[in-house]
Amino acid sequence: MNKIKYLLGIVLLTISAACSDFLEEDPYAVLSEEQLATPENVDGFVTAAYAALGNDHYDIPFSLWPYGNVRSDDAYKGGSGTNDIQVFHFFEVSENIRPDFGELDAFWYNSFIAISRVNKALAALNQIDEADFPKKETRIAEMRFLRGHFYFMLKIMYKYVPYVTEDIPVEEYGNISNRALSNDELWNAIASDFEAAAENLPLSQPEVGRADETAAYAYLAKTRLYQAYQQDENHNVVNVNPERLQQVLDATAHVIGKHQLEEDFAYNFLPGSFENGPEAVFSIQFSDNDGTLHGRLNFSDVLATPQGIGCCDFHKPSQNLVNAYKVNEEGLPLFTNYNESNIDFNNLENYSVDPRLYHTVAIPGLPWKYDEEDIYQENWVRSPSTYGYTASLKENVTADSEYLVNIDPFYGNSKNRIEIRYADVLLMRAEALIEFGRHNEALPLINEVRERADQSTTLISAYANNAGVSPYIDGENINWTQDVAREALRWERRLELAMEGNRFFDLVRWGIAGETLNKYYDEEAEEITYYEGASFDEGREEYLPIPQAQINFSQDVYVQNTGY
Repeated sequence: MNKIKYLLGIVLLTISAACSDFLEEDPYAVLSEEQLATPENVDGFVTAAYAALGNDHYDIPFSLWPYGNVRSDDAYKGGSGTNDIQVFHFFEVSENIRPDFGELDAFWYNSFIAISRVNKALAALNQIDEADFPKKETRIAEMRFLRGHFYFMLKIMYKYVPYVTEDIPVEEYGNISNRALSNDELWNAIASDFEAAAENLPLSQPEVGRADETAAYAYLAKTRLYQAYQQDENHNVVNVNPERLQQVLDATAHVIGKHQLEEDFAYNFLPGSFENGPEAVFSIQFSDNDGTLHGRLNFSDVLATPQGIGCCDFHKPSQNLVNAYKVNEEGLPLFTNYNESNIDFNNLENYSVDPRLYHTVAIPGLPWKYDEEDIYQENWVRSPSTYGYTASLKENVTADSEYLVNIDPFYGNSKNRIEIRYADVLLMRAEALIEFGRHNEALPLINEVRERADQSTTLISAYANNAGVSPYIDGENINWTQDVAREALRWERRLELAMEGNRFFDLVRWGIAGETLNKYYDEEAEEITYYEGASFDEGREEYLPIPQAQINFSQDVYVQNTGY
């Protein structure tokens, strides 16, 4: 018996020693991140981080169309009916928004996967000597820009999120509270990434699609503008901070004159040679015929294709937005009574409208995306009794476009999506000036945008002879006080940036989401039954709930947002 024990002990010691030696061996054909962090390989980390800009899905869109447009007065959800991606319908009517929505969890997860890629790239870059990799500082700045971009999206969606950098291991992400930084501190952290990027990026990049200095300054201005509207715990705007407004002016000054408006508004939303034009401060790059199965398509917006071309007729301009493009005899918006009656699509000649209507909204009987051989028809619409007859134009291409790709049952396209346009920069600067009480200085900036809108008839002249707007002329067609300037600025942002994912977040920033949306719901309910009972709960629905799955993952380290 003792001999058996002795022999067994020898066997166990041998096995133990063998296992120990085996576990200490490096596995064959597998490279660690540390081994890949070389001057020859480090750009692979950077490319992976850039690729995350397009790593979304039609129900997890980084274009933010369900959150910035459908949650606002600009768009209906669309699709086959209210049960088609029902979660987006709940956003549309501000009802039944819950922390257990899978779409919210997936958006959070995808965003932090992107941030993890950025942080891995930064960690790899930090290991390399600049003498061996001369682009080190530029690439670090690019990664700081991308991290700022993803955190900005998370911030306007959820308000409070955990902030992690390259110094924190991925396995520690769940241990960092989403309240470790205050609202203002989180804005500062995001701004610091854009500041670092702006200081170290070149004015232009030799490779299209990389962030440059002006893109970083534009995003910095956007961050500081949001931060300027200080909110309490119930999301009420309690102050507009002049220090932050000045930072908006300082940042936009680095962009003014470095870009310019397109001659025609339409050119911002056309593929091919129009992409990465003078107005595109930063664009998400897409592609097709690139050696992959379908190409690097814009999966954010595949659902917006009308049924007459493919699928699935989501993201449809609201009648309220269409009505907002009316102008009076002097070519100015109808600020107070624009929605008293609906534009009749069968009698468009009876109205005077802003030309941007025809670049933003597809209207039955008119050319689809400027193609006079292909008329947008009522039978292209999937659910007209529920969502009306319009369709969204900006993200779409013509039916015969070489950039339209059949990914059955969907039709995607490879047209770039502009993340920040120069028009947005002009309007951000104008907004800061107005809030400073320097509204007279804002007037020419707003008029620059309006004058471009007026001349944007190159592609619509055959069917838009009722289109035109006028600049604001103080003392002649308008009394340009600070309050009037503020209203004009907010109106201009809506018309210029409609369906581009901004509207709801603008309303929250200004502190008027509740009053605007509840008025909108009341008016819509008179004609659209599913708006009956819709109600925006102020102090709660300005932000989305922290996904319950993420709270569980953090073992309750994360704190739920107010009211959920």
